[in-house]
Amino acid sequence: MEIAFMVIAALAGIGAGAGSVFAYNKQKENGGKNKADDLIRKAKHEASDVVLGAKKEAADIVEKTKVEENDRRKEWRKTENRLAEREGTLDNKLDQLDKKSENLRKQEDQIEDLKNEIWGIRTQAQEKLEKIAGLSKSDAKEKLIAMTERDIKTDLVNLVIKEQKAMSDQVDETAESILLTAMERMSSEVTADRTITALKLPDDDMKGRIIGKEGRNIQALQRATGVDVMVDDTPGMVVLSSFDPIRRQVARYALERLMKDGRINPSSIEEAVTKAEKEIEKEVVRAGEDAAREVGVVGIPREMLHLLGELKFRTSYGQNVLLHSVEMAHIAGMIAEEIGADKRVAKTATLLHDIGKAVTHKIEGKHAEIGSELAKKYGMSEDVVHAMAAHHNDIEPTTPEAIIVKIVDAISAARPGARNVSAENFAERMRDLENIATSFPGIDKAYAISAGREIRVVVEPKQIDDLSALKLARDIANKIEATMQYPGVIKVNVIRETRAVEYAK
Repeated sequence: MEIAFMVIAALAGIGAGAGSVFAYNKQKENGGKNKADDLIRKAKHEASDVVLGAKKEAADIVEKTKVEENDRRKEWRKTENRLAEREGTLDNKLDQLDKKSENLRKQEDQIEDLKNEIWGIRTQAQEKLEKIAGLSKSDAKEKLIAMTERDIKTDLVNLVIKEQKAMSDQVDETAESILLTAMERMSSEVTADRTITALKLPDDDMKGRIIGKEGRNIQALQRATGVDVMVDDTPGMVVLSSFDPIRRQVARYALERLMKDGRINPSSIEEAVTKAEKEIEKEVVRAGEDAAREVGVVGIPREMLHLLGELKFRTSYGQNVLLHSVEMAHIAGMIAEEIGADKRVAKTATLLHDIGKAVTHKIEGKHAEIGSELAKKYGMSEDVVHAMAAHHNDIEPTTPEAIIVKIVDAISAARPGARNVSAENFAERMRDLENIATSFPGIDKAYAISAGREIRVVVEPKQIDDLSALKLARDIANKIEATMQYPGVIKVNVIRETRAVEYAK
């Protein structure tokens, strides 16, 4: 009974709890539903506000677009009106141009008619004048020219002579002053030592040593140096012959060393030649550097200095080429300073002007052309290259520095005793001068005087007048410059003499 009661009580408790849970869940469900309904109402309200705002914004945009569209339409109408006005203006202008063109065509036709009429009148007048004068147009023109030439010819000759004399006096005085000043400031040797090519033998026994058994020593020396060694041509002398002055000098140094040592055999010859080549190389480099230092020129490439040093062993007409170049550089610097030219360019070009002579036996061509090409190759300036190339008139000198190089070359070569010229060459040059002068028509006689410094030309007065004599002198001078090589300046003196002879009986 008690158990049954407890079971009933338990069931009653469980039922009460389940009822409470159900009531709670029902209450919670009703609260969530209310909250959801609030949220839905709030969302609908916000959505309604957004829609209203979007509608309002869209209405504003549409209104703004309508206003802009109206503005654009107004602008387009204005533009169309302006274009229409311009089109009308252009049409008017085209009409005016057409009218002007038509008027111009009419005027051109009128002008052409007037020209034809004037030519007809001129032709009639010319025919009348020819009939009256008895001369054709060409005959009258020739007579007028002849009369004018006859009237003014004497005046022209006198004017030309006067202007030439005034200019010559002024130029000569200035040039003489500059040249004399430079020459007085520069003093150098009158003659230079020649390259020695012959050695004296101490005794006949030394000749045998040099030749060696079956000539092996002399053959070894010739192979090592590239120089011909002649021991039998001149008694007591050894003659060294070679087109290359450097080789000749190497052979000289080596042979002097061998004769001093006394031991001459192929191995000692090779050793002596090697030492001689080293000595010559040092001497060449030192000579080039000393020359540049003496003149005061810096920045010359080492290859050019080496070639410059080789000129120490080169002579031209008995004049040492390196000493000649150094002397020229000093004089060129003085002249450049006097006339305001570039002193450095003048001194550099004169110092290197004959550098092509160091390689003329290796490269074909004139030494001035070779030297200028070498200078260009090693990066010398254009002014220096031009001055080197123009010093013998192979090209026309166009700069003051190029003219200076040409002048000082003539000064240095023309000094008394500077160069040795054989009697045969001297006589040949005199004949060439006279032959050049007599090659022109109207020449009676020609004489080369003053050791070739002047050529006097006597002309036929009936064939050559005063004006033609001036032109003849210039033509002869130009031909001498183009066909001959000579130191200094040659004066061309054309003489025209008219004699009137009568006898009283």
